[in-house]
Amino acid sequence: MAMNFETEYKTIRSIAGPLIVVDKVRNAAYNEVVKINMPDGSSKLGQVLESTNKYAVVQLFGQTTGINVSETSVSFLGDTFRVGVSDEMLGRVFDGQGRPRGLNADIITKEKRDINGEPLNPVSRAMPKDFIQTGISTIDGLITLVRGQKLPIFSGSGLMHNQLAAQITRQAKVRNSTENFAVVFAGIGITHDDAAFFIKDFEKTGALKRTVAFMNLADDPSIERILTPRLALTTAEYLAYERDMHVLVILTDMTNYCEALRELASAREEVPGRRGYPGYMYTDLASIYERAGIVSGKKGSITQLNILTMPNDDVTHPIPDLTGYITEGQIYLSRELANKKIYPHVDPLGSLSRLMNNGIGSGKTREDHRGVADQLYGAYAKAKEAKSLSSIVGMEALSAMDRQYLKFGDAFESRFISQGFYEDRSIEDTLNIGWELLSEFEKGELTRVKTEHIEKYHKRK
Repeated sequence: MAMNFETEYKTIRSIAGPLIVVDKVRNAAYNEVVKINMPDGSSKLGQVLESTNKYAVVQLFGQTTGINVSETSVSFLGDTFRVGVSDEMLGRVFDGQGRPRGLNADIITKEKRDINGEPLNPVSRAMPKDFIQTGISTIDGLITLVRGQKLPIFSGSGLMHNQLAAQITRQAKVRNSTENFAVVFAGIGITHDDAAFFIKDFEKTGALKRTVAFMNLADDPSIERILTPRLALTTAEYLAYERDMHVLVILTDMTNYCEALRELASAREEVPGRRGYPGYMYTDLASIYERAGIVSGKKGSITQLNILTMPNDDVTHPIPDLTGYITEGQIYLSRELANKKIYPHVDPLGSLSRLMNNGIGSGKTREDHRGVADQLYGAYAKAKEAKSLSSIVGMEALSAMDRQYLKFGDAFESRFISQGFYEDRSIEDTLNIGWELLSEFEKGELTRVKTEHIEKYHKRK
């Protein structure tokens, strides 16, 4: 961390949760890093949240235990929080403050960067258009992820979003490209078991070689969760725009991040917004999500998958609600599919990729991709309607076509949505499975697919 100058004060007025109020402070800058010098000779880091001509409010990264108002001093370091970046970060695991974990902890960094990033001129952004293959049929076929997109995963407590994140980390690749691909993973407030699962899976499958992982654990200071996603994105920006890599950033769990944001706002005694969250949460989330994209003139790119668990499975909760306004669609995990033991339990009807059309079609995936996706959507929706109708009037009262759609719905869930944790399907495999399911219908029933594609791919059983 570069230090321009250092000013020390012994004028702590009060301590409230993770916040320290220091009197008689002048010219302290917002987000300036401070060092709290403890009476026992140890030190802790903090950051300026508010500054006036009379005092400064400092957010402490850690517990306030052991701080003595009369004996503890605060040094203002004259710079913002920075993280050292280097190619050597690939294959390594860091904590929530960017410190290397493990025995071989030392890393030679080429430069240190402000974790808040640098503002991008909107005019310099290029439209995302390249298909990212995750190997998961529901995502690749129906909710296509495009390089440079920000696509959140809406999950619920107990659902297998961690397994889905690990599988995407392992399998994601840019099709028809020989350029370097890297993954930056950030665990925000995750349990020790979840952290161990991710690290073990990355090591076992070899994915760790191309991955930079930041782990903020559940028993780490909650305020540290404000730093973790910004550390990950700063690292991703270096790899993408300086090392010309295509970077996939996975942030989990953004709900824990927002809870830390609410805790901080409460400690500052701010006027709460919806359900106690700060009124500026939309702006704060945008400062994270909008760091994804493609910059004109740069070879690299940043794609974001942001995982959040919806409290009580409520999609109208402020966290998923505001996230949906900022991002370009969502991947929705269904508890109904999870109860059927279907993995991954991605619900196509609750999911959407607004940039899908930019990344599919001839030369990118296959010329029939759009039509097959639309037909599968429509058929699955009719299957759901038939199932609801059968629960009211009974199976005997359904028409022959309704029963056929009901049969299609079961086959679609068991063959298209459901797949193994280590099963990596190509987009051709995914579309072929789709055609096999659609082959149960007469050609006249396939109204969403072009005639030439029906003639080429449809094989009526």
